[in-house]
Formats: sequence, C-alpha cells, structure tokens
Amino acid sequence: MPTVGILLAAGRGRRFDPSGVQNKLLQALPGGDCVVAASARHMLAVLPRVVAVVRPGDDRVAVLLRELGCEVQVAEDADSGMGASLLHAIRCTQDAGSWLIALGDMPHVQSQTIAALAAALATGAEIVAPTFEGRRGNPVGFGRIHLPLLLALQGDQGARNILRQHPVQDIDVADAGIAQDVDTVQDLDTRLDLPSSA
Repeated sequence: MPTVGILLAAGRGRRFDPSGVQNKLLQALPGGDCVVAASARHMLAVLPRVVAVVRPGDDRVAVLLRELGCEVQVAEDADSGMGASLLHAIRCTQDAGSWLIALGDMPHVQSQTIAALAAALATGAEIVAPTFEGRRGNPVGFGRIHLPLLLALQGDQGARNILRQHPVQDIDVADAGIAQDVDTVQDLDTRLDLPSSA
C-alpha cells in the first residue's frame, strides 16, 4: 500500500493577520505561486495521492487544491486544533500503508525531501522526519503500525506526542525549507539559497 500525503491547510493563520482578512495560504510567493499551491505541488510531484484538509467556508483554498489534484476534505472541527484536522484526514485514509504529513504554510520543502521520506516509509520505517544542519523539521511520516495512535489524536496536540514517545528515523536532507514556514508577511519574501525542485 503506497504512502498517502496529507496536507494540513485548515488553520486560520492568526499570527499572519489577526483580523482574519488575509488568508496567508493564498498569498503570493516571489516565484508567483501562492503559499498553499507551492506546498501542494511539491507533494503531488512525488506522491500518487494527496489529501488536503481545509476548514469550513474556505472555498478558495478548497477549489485551488482540488484543481491542482488534491483530494479535499473539510474538517468541520478544524478550529479545535491541528490534531482534529489530522484525525479527520487519517480517518479518511485508513487504507493507506503509511502517511506523510505536511503543512500548507511550508511552501519551500523540496520534492526531493518528500521523496526521501516516502522511500524510507516504503522500506519499513515506522516514523521518519527530515533534518537539516541538525534541526528536525517537516513533513513527518508514520507507518501503518501507528494508525491506532493517529486515530487517538484530538484537539491541538497534533502528532508531537507520538514523535516524543517513539523512535524516529531522522533523514538528513539538504533542504532548509523543512524548518521554514510562513507566519508573517515578511516570511513571504524569504528566499532560500538552496535550489527548489519545483
């Protein structure tokens, strides 16, 4: 069973715009793509199935991701936290052999990184995470053995507790994007020295 990509794109980005007027996922990057589209394209370039989770009423993001080729799921309880969105995605993909979980506001993760993580999962890794210059980042992957723990997620905890409590296979990558998300307007203009694969 192949790895399924999960793209979490249901947050409100309150740090980016406390008023809620600007959706950070739809903001343009220097290359012209918007944040969530770049994040999705890097996953879609590698994985045959990518399930994106959006919040209710976020139709522009939902339409964009569907047009790119993602399966879009609406998490009705997305506002209760990332754990709720991830749980929704896991419930919809319980037939997967493994899951690679990425964040919609991390557009600089390279496709090669995603491929390396997926390859590790395919060869039996139970939990994988990328590291760059000694720092662990995203996306993270989980083998099927952890399905019960993923199905027990709730609220805003996400999968951090699983990572803390179980061995993780770190994969060293030449990709600064694994630790770079878009939290502020200034983050949109950040350019990485490393070449992008997309």
